Parts: sequence; C-alpha cells; structure tokens
Amino acid sequence: MYRNAEVFKDKVVLDVGCGTGILSMFAATAGAKKVIAVDQSEIIYQAMDIVRSNQLEDKITLIKGRIEDINLPVEKVDIIISEWMGYFLLFESMLDSVLYARDLYLADGGSVYPDLCNISLAAVGDAQKHHDRIAFWDDVYGFNMACMKKAVVPEAVVEVTKAETLISEPAVIQTINCNTVCVSELEFASDFCFKITDTTDCTASSGLTPQPEGKRSF
Repeated sequence: MYRNAEVFKDKVVLDVGCGTGILSMFAATAGAKKVIAVDQSEIIYQAMDIVRSNQLEDKITLIKGRIEDINLPVEKVDIIISEWMGYFLLFESMLDSVLYARDLYLADGGSVYPDLCNISLAAVGDAQKHHDRIAFWDDVYGFNMACMKKAVVPEAVVEVTKAETLISEPAVIQTINCNTVCVSELEFASDFCFKITDTTDCTASSGLTPQPEGKRSF
C-alpha cells in the first residue's frame, strides 16, 4: 500500500475481516480519508486497542459483526481490502463475504484489493512422503490394510512442501478477478498440464501458495 499510496489518498476504504487491523492501519497511513474495519470475532477489541495505541482512531472506525449482518456508516466505499485468502486460496476463505461487500458497498470505479489472484498446481516427487502416507498401508504392524489407500489418496493434506521435491513448473489453473468474479464462478473445473523439470516418479500434485520458507501445499 505504501508503494501505491496514490491509490489510497483521500479514499474511503472498507477492510473486511480486519483481524488485528494491520491492513486498515496500512491504508490509513497510506493516506486514506476514512477506513471502516469489520470483523465478527472477539479480536476486534484488540484491534480497537491497537488502533488507539497508534493514534489512528480519528481515521479508522471498527465495527464488530458479519459484513452481511451490519450496516456501514457510509453508503459507498472507494476501495475494499481484505486478507480473505484460505488454504489453496479458496478453502475456508472469506471471499464470499468480500464479494457480498463489493456488490453492496463498492462505488462505481472502485476496486477490490488484492484484485487478481492465481491458483496454481505443481507436480511433486517425494518418495518418502508417499511411503509414509500411502505405501504405509501395505504393512501396518504386519497387517495388510491396502484397501485404506482408496480412502486416503483423495484426501487433501495441508503442509509445507520442500522446494526440492517440486518436479514441475507451476501451472496456473485459475485466475480470479476479485472486481468481477461471481460466487457461482468459484466452483470450477480446469484442464492443465505440467512442464516436468526432473526425472523421477510423480507422487502427488500440490496447490501452491508462496511462503517465506517453502511452499504451502494441499
């Protein structure tokens, strides 16, 4: 936000699911005229203390509640910001709430940030992980439980994937424009192919969200 302060200068900003209020404070410091921060959880009370501790209470108004259930003190906002992203972008995300707020409160010519988001997959070659999770069922303390593989394989696992186990370039399977996407478009099927970069067995596909130390996979 600081690098794009001109976008926020003198604007009315809505922060959906504000948490501690960090994005709201970024927006206020970047020059927003008014920031409305909404969160339904008890953390809103800590956010109020944080905002006061940083002398931003004159710019930031905090409201407790679901965006779908409350009334804002303004009819329209110029910008909506939110850290709505869930696992693999959409799982347990708040994007539905952001889109609700967009359709109800965003002024003509306004924008949602982040505006463009990619969902990417990559091929994984991790023989040890495959053995621990799949091949393990061939011999469980001397018992054959191989039938469990059918139940285990479809289950997504949330964990950090070591960069060295990625054996393909990321393949973007969907790009979401938060300014135009509809809720009905968030369920989709997509064809994709991997450009393999290593010679080994492919043991899994991984949904990627860049992290400081490795990549989160699903």
